[in-house]
Amino acid sequence: MPSPQQPIGSGFGAASTAADVIKGIDLSGRTAVVTGGHSGLGLETTRALRSAGATVVVPVRFPDRARDMLAGIDGVEIDQLDLMDPASIDAFADRFLATGRPLHILVNSAGIQNVPLTRDTRGYEAQFATNHLGHFQLTTRLWPALRRAGGARVVTVSAWAHNLSPVDFDDPNFERREYDGWLGYGQSKTANILFSVGLDRRGEADGIRGFSLHPGLIIGTNLSPWTTPEYLRTNDLVDEHGDRVIDPRSGRKTAEQGASTIVWCATAPQLDGMGGVYCENNEVSPLLTSHDEIIDVMTGRVETPVGVMSYAVDPQFADRLWDLSERLTGSTI
Repeated sequence: MPSPQQPIGSGFGAASTAADVIKGIDLSGRTAVVTGGHSGLGLETTRALRSAGATVVVPVRFPDRARDMLAGIDGVEIDQLDLMDPASIDAFADRFLATGRPLHILVNSAGIQNVPLTRDTRGYEAQFATNHLGHFQLTTRLWPALRRAGGARVVTVSAWAHNLSPVDFDDPNFERREYDGWLGYGQSKTANILFSVGLDRRGEADGIRGFSLHPGLIIGTNLSPWTTPEYLRTNDLVDEHGDRVIDPRSGRKTAEQGASTIVWCATAPQLDGMGGVYCENNEVSPLLTSHDEIIDVMTGRVETPVGVMSYAVDPQFADRLWDLSERLTGSTI
């Protein structure tokens, strides 16, 4: 069987914006949940979905802060959610499910990057816990609402950094191996892709389809407060004046351009009947089979190869991750 990881000719490209890909799409009467929907990529995603008529729920750690950032966008509901706190995830899911609403679009956008070694109350490494396990628990808890939609999409924001590391199933929380922030981030981004593969296989019969994506290299999204000015300059992410370098062809994008692939995965009619694929530049990505063209971000200049590593879309690894995630979170569909 041919791999579904093949470009489909979307007609959009790296420079397309969220406004471009949402044009002509009507989301009236539909409900979306966007984690991290108050800043950066999430904010542009919220803005685009609202512009098409969707009601958008934005669950965040600090609701008061989010209200200030979302001021001027009507039709947005703000709620409390901490992806590092299992009780907070359950509480948000319970509140949403109590409304009886279907959930048509779930965007798992919130995340952290290359942080010092930190653990949640369960002892899980923070990047794996926030970027993957928190969203796994949230999605599985919201499953009844996704099923009620009669056709839903779950879009999980991954990154090209999945090339840095597969999931270490023997030690995902760095309990025995030496911690490296970039490897932890890469592992969590691979987990995002495998999660979408596993979700799609389990949800297809109920019309629940999963997608993952690389949005691009976007500066100023609050993803990592630990990224240094030296790192940004060395990797041509800012110029000698400290201004952002915008070059969509090399992956260096504005937030509006970065959010476009999120919105495309969430709404594009071209993806009807599809799922379990990783996308970038508003297109389904091809498979990569080696690291030959990738320069390690820890030792050299950042480059963004187009494509997804085969280990990140392997159905057997996806099942293994799903089983591990159920054990670590205690959450099932």
